[in-house]
Amino acid sequence: MYKSTRNHEETATASEAILRGLAREGGLYVPEVIPKLDKKLSELAGKSYQEVAYEVMKLFLTDFTEEELKYCIHSAYDKKFDTPRIAELVKKDGAYFLELFHGSTIAFKDMALSILPYLLTTSAKKNKVKNEIVILTATSGDTGKAAMAGFADVPGTKIIVFYPKHGVSPIQEKQMVTQRGENTFVIGIEGNFDDAQTGVKKMFSDEVLKEEMDKAGFQFSSANSINIGRLVPQVVYYVYSYATLLAQGELQEGEAMNVVVPTGNFGNILAAYYAKQMGVPIARLICASNENKVLFDFFRTGCYDKNREFILTSSPSMDILISSNLERLIYQTAGRDAEKNAAFMKALTTEGAYTITEEMKAQMADFYGNYASEAETAKAIHDMYEKTGYIMDTHTAVAASVYGKYKAETGDDTKTVIASTASPYKFTRSVMNAIDPSYDSQTDFALIDELCRLSGVAVPQAIEDIRSAPVLHDTVCETEDMCKEVKRILGI
Repeated sequence: MYKSTRNHEETATASEAILRGLAREGGLYVPEVIPKLDKKLSELAGKSYQEVAYEVMKLFLTDFTEEELKYCIHSAYDKKFDTPRIAELVKKDGAYFLELFHGSTIAFKDMALSILPYLLTTSAKKNKVKNEIVILTATSGDTGKAAMAGFADVPGTKIIVFYPKHGVSPIQEKQMVTQRGENTFVIGIEGNFDDAQTGVKKMFSDEVLKEEMDKAGFQFSSANSINIGRLVPQVVYYVYSYATLLAQGELQEGEAMNVVVPTGNFGNILAAYYAKQMGVPIARLICASNENKVLFDFFRTGCYDKNREFILTSSPSMDILISSNLERLIYQTAGRDAEKNAAFMKALTTEGAYTITEEMKAQMADFYGNYASEAETAKAIHDMYEKTGYIMDTHTAVAASVYGKYKAETGDDTKTVIASTASPYKFTRSVMNAIDPSYDSQTDFALIDELCRLSGVAVPQAIEDIRSAPVLHDTVCETEDMCKEVKRILGI
């Protein structure tokens, strides 16, 4: 069963939690207990991604039958990925880069958003839902495209994505505004990601809107990482990483590994924390931020303070000041006390800040936070290319830079997996400028061809698809008009 982080009386089965997305009162669903793996990691070594996914997800989604869950897994992790292994582990410069970008939109969001439509439609059938499901999502660049690709033309669903009009990369925007599908809608907002996310959360908790939608035959669900159906599939690739390193003889059973995650909304690193709770020997959870270093400051001081300038960086998926999934960790370390957690979240809404107790901070000792400046991010890309010929995207470079700082600070030489969250093709201009600033005079698509030549990695289909694709979505609105736009789309 799942509980709300803000109301201990609200519970849901896994399928109900996936359908609702967000709990009432703005809470997030968390499992009553984080289950322990029921197989040894040595038994999972050498298993396929799909097999590992089943062994992990069956423990969280206990109201799904084996047949239902395997159907969801095998429908998701198929030829949409350009490698049969789904996620690749590449050893470079003393670390293992977990390439999570081999899906159809070349970002790690594909790992969860390929399966979410199947989990959601299966949940709807299980709960005899008659309404059409409206996926309402805010994106800082990657979730939107990956969610639309997953839900495009899925019967019984519509998907509406809001993104910051001036806060995503040109390739990210082109991917979104050219998205096909009769049920897909994309809207740019005059604001930043936090504005988009706040607007979406407001609509989720608007009871009057909920009634209007129900009368018209609609109900909301979410594809953001606040949905437990997004978080559970993310736990899989940390279990898979460890099992793969075991199979390759890179780790001995029981030997610890560190994990470095470039972090915005805190979902991806929270999934690593859940994997650790399940029994994967993860020592340190290294949380890498860009210049929007709200999480770095939080792990150093225990104070979460969003009252600061919002900075647009070359790693836009991390340009976030309200890390929604951190709430799940706050709830856990507050002794799973919903009232305590709700008070922290209220303070965040009213004052823009809260400070956790020393006791809670002590429970987060496994986390290490640091950040990379724009110059350090570019240097990480340049140096890795010069040293190994391997080309990282900007988000992965933030993680690599922070890992360098961590090693210098601690001397810790534990084997380390770095979550590589996007293909360099998604942020071509920033990546190529980091390698050589003279590239800046070239067009985006000329840079793509040059990146192909330098890296020896074929141009992904996702990029080829947008070279000549027409713009199908050109709506832009003010943040206060987001609800009006949703009603317009739904004809309410």
